Order: sequence, then C-alpha cells, then structure tokens
Amino acid sequence: MKSHQPLSKRTSLLVDCLSPLVRFFSESAWATRFGEPGISDFTIGNPHDLPLRPFVDALQRWSTPQDVYWYSYKRNEPKAREFVAQSLRKSHDLLFDPEDIFMTNGATAALMVVLAALVSPGDEVVFISPPWFLYECMILNAGGVPVRIKAGPPEFELDPDAVARAITGRTKAVIINSPHNPTGRIYAPDTLKALSGVLGEASTRFGQTIYLISDEAYRRILFDGAHYHSPLGSYPNSFLVYTYGKALLAPGQRIGYIALHPDMPERKQLADAIPTLQMINGWSFPNALLQHAIEDLEKISVDLDRLQAKRDKLVGALRQIGYTTNMPQATFYILARSPIPNDQMFVEILAKHDIFCVPGSLMGLPGYFRLSLTASDEMIERALPGFKAALSEAMTLAPQAALSKQGS
Repeated sequence: MKSHQPLSKRTSLLVDCLSPLVRFFSESAWATRFGEPGISDFTIGNPHDLPLRPFVDALQRWSTPQDVYWYSYKRNEPKAREFVAQSLRKSHDLLFDPEDIFMTNGATAALMVVLAALVSPGDEVVFISPPWFLYECMILNAGGVPVRIKAGPPEFELDPDAVARAITGRTKAVIINSPHNPTGRIYAPDTLKALSGVLGEASTRFGQTIYLISDEAYRRILFDGAHYHSPLGSYPNSFLVYTYGKALLAPGQRIGYIALHPDMPERKQLADAIPTLQMINGWSFPNALLQHAIEDLEKISVDLDRLQAKRDKLVGALRQIGYTTNMPQATFYILARSPIPNDQMFVEILAKHDIFCVPGSLMGLPGYFRLSLTASDEMIERALPGFKAALSEAMTLAPQAALSKQGS
C-alpha cells in the first residue's frame, strides 16, 4: 500500500526552506535558555527592557471603548488610513491617497499580501542577500521563484547592474530592504535612481511591469543624523511596506501597512484586490486597539541616542578584543566576522559563555554572526569578557573548525 503523505508539495517545500531557522528558534541553546537570568541575548530584535512608557499609556488610553463597535471586526479603518496617508505625504513628499493605504498586522503580513497579489506560479522575484530571514520562503509560498542577488562585505552595497543581470522575462518584482537588515546599510539616492532606471528599462524591454517592493521596516532607526531616502521617490511602480514594531520596540503588538505609490498606473486594480487578499491570508488586518491608537503610536520611538551609544560601545569593544565588525548606519544590528569559518560552531562557543547571537549562515552570510542592539546595557557589559574568552577558545579550534566547515 502506498504510504500517505499528508503535506502538500508547497508545504513540504516551505518546511525544507525554513527548517534551519525553525530549529534555531525551537531547539538551539538560545531557545532552551531564552529569558534565563544572567544570559546576554543578542539574537533578535526583542526588547530586554520594559516597554516604552508612552506606548503603554497610549494602549491604556485607547482601550476604553467609545462606542459599541470599539472592539468589533476591523479591516482598513478610514481614520487609520487617512492618518497614514497624511504622515506619508510629509515623510515621502508624495500625494498618497487614503484609499491606497491598507492596514496590516505588521510588515510580514503586508509582504504576504503584496506577493499574493503579484506573483503567479513560476514568476521570479529578486531579493538582496544577505536577506531578512523570510523573503525566500515567502516568495516560494506565493508560488514564485526566488532570485538572490549578493551584496557582499565589507560595504554590502546594492549593485543595480547585478539586479539588471538577474532580471528575465519571468521577473515580476524586486524586493528592496533599506535600511537593510542585517547589514544596517542605507541605500543612497544615486543607487536608488540607478535601480529605477534598471527596472524601467527592463519593464519596457520585456513588455511587462516589474514592480518594486520597498520594505521600510527600519526607516526610523537611523544613526549619526543620517537621512532616509525611499525607493518610492525614484520609481512609481512601487509598493511601500511598513511596520511600527521597530520604532515602538514592540514586535508582539503588530501593526503596519501597505501603501501604493500614488503614480502607479495599475493601482486601482491592485487596490480593489488587496482587501480580498487580506481577508483570505489570515485576516491580515491589525487589531482594533492598535488602529484606534495609531495617531499616538506614530509619535513614539525607541531612544535612538541610546541605541547609537550601544552600537558605538559594542562595535568599539569587539574591535578592541580582535573581532572584525561593520558599523551599521541604521537598524538594530551589527555584523561580526566569525573568527573561524564555521559560524554555527562559533555561535555555540559563545553560548557556552552565556552569549547568544544568530549565525550568519541562517541569513545567507556564512562566516559571520549578527548581534542585536536591543540587548540591554547590562547584557552588553557582562558579555564583553565572554566575547574575549570565546575568541581565545575559537583560535585553539581553528583548524578543526575549518575542516568541519569543509565537510558540512
């Protein structure tokens, strides 16, 4: 009798795609020791201090019902859409229409909906590597073909010519994440203008629109007085995807949105379809309370001066110890080169010293590891001796680690 396989082919594909990440989040030393007193947790952008007081105050203020429908089903609520459109007109200098704003439960849901709207089976979607964890699997989930473009060290710069070489007659979209997770790179206006030229020329050459999906999750997390330039300023066939979870440092309270470029020629057809996709893709709307509170949420931000001070301290200390790191322009993250080729082995060495980081191989960047600046000041201080001890230990294992990497 033929054995029964309960999983669909797509589900099996997604399980294979995400299994290393799922194992890390469920089976690693970090997963088993999460929240344990005395550890230094640099893994993901979780808060390690109490929530921002203005955020808590806003939730408490708006939790009081003002009518009988206060906590009823919510979709793209007019008040929230109007407020986001007004905010984007100021920040992006584009005449966004509230009807082109779609409220989502975070950027992840927004990306799922946009990809569902655009991608047919076999369509290609280009993304920049090292990427955010889920891009490749989300493209696969939409039935698309992921196409990876490397932005390598030390600058991790976006290369429009490399994007041009990757585009084919099957390309449907390009995902740009600026400021970029995990490299902290902000793409410059000249780079974005060149990318716009590439996408426009390729759209004309292949006789179909190639869309740009601008993931702007970290656009408010900027250092050294840096200015953010959105890809939407250069290319009208663009979707903007945003989440408030980074500025609020509250990733468990999920609210974000999709915004269609006001000059996108096909935006009416897309705007008509997106609410349907929001409904069938897990009711991808924010909850009622967060939509009520959005005007207050827009005004709140994590302390950027404190984040920058943590960046400076951690980068300076790691370099003094002997690590090679980048100096991020933005985001929560620092990249450091593993002192041995096997970054996963080195992350395990760090764990023995109560330090937890993400191995670069989970982000398409083997030989590196990522640290989150959302770790508390106390975590940073007590981790420094452990970083020094781990480096010394790794050096004694360097030949063995290199062989392990070659055999993996």
